[in-house]
Amino acid sequence: MRKSLEGRVALVTGSTSGIGLGIARRLAAEGCTTLMNSHIHETAVDELRREIVEQTGATVEFWLGDMGDVSSIHDMMRAIIADHGNIDILVNNAGIQIVSPIAEFQDQAWDAVQSINLSAAFHTTKAALPLMLKRKWGRIVNIASAHGLVASPFKSAYVAAKHGMVGLTKVTALEGAEHGVTCNAVCPGYVWTPLVEQQIDDQAEAHGISREQVINDVILAPQPTKRFVQVEEVAALTAFLCSDLAASMTGAAIPIDGGWTAR
Repeated sequence: MRKSLEGRVALVTGSTSGIGLGIARRLAAEGCTTLMNSHIHETAVDELRREIVEQTGATVEFWLGDMGDVSSIHDMMRAIIADHGNIDILVNNAGIQIVSPIAEFQDQAWDAVQSINLSAAFHTTKAALPLMLKRKWGRIVNIASAHGLVASPFKSAYVAAKHGMVGLTKVTALEGAEHGVTCNAVCPGYVWTPLVEQQIDDQAEAHGISREQVINDVILAPQPTKRFVQVEEVAALTAFLCSDLAASMTGAAIPIDGGWTAR
């Protein structure tokens, strides 16, 4: 039986861990030639790639590219296009988080968050979109955040970048609307990843409270379901947005946040 995205070439930025890795796994399972990306190339990356190939039978490649470096992004995109001829699906997932009061926020930290969380998506889209327009088919999914829709204190750079990503999504959707190209933003709440798990341990130690208290009273306080979003849930939504059945969904910022933004 033909897989839903068989024959498509998909690039997922920041895809060697967490949400990005989950999306890469799911797109490979749907039949995509899946291009993983990170700014570092470790032995563990090769092991992950081989594991996904064994599980899915898909072609899975790793492409080195620093999403905080414009030249690196340009080099990676040119090389991918030269090698594959096109990019059918682009998932802009790479991101970082730095927490600080505005008055104390370091200029360099602000710039780093904007470049990786927002500008990188512009540069990859700028490279991939003309190919999609020419072929009359394309899917761009920007992994934003619930913080692309609402704000929290001490996260000025992250909230600004994710709001910007939602705006970029809408403009891209309008430019592609008559050409078979869609662009949507996925807006997760707190997702259960190894990074979040480490933050729980760190906060429990720092505040002298239990893991359960950190989870329920701090991290999941904004999410009415009181459960973490699962990586597989974000990956499934992303895969659907990349399918032909989602052809009429474009320009949307879709919460997957346990009811956070319903308040």
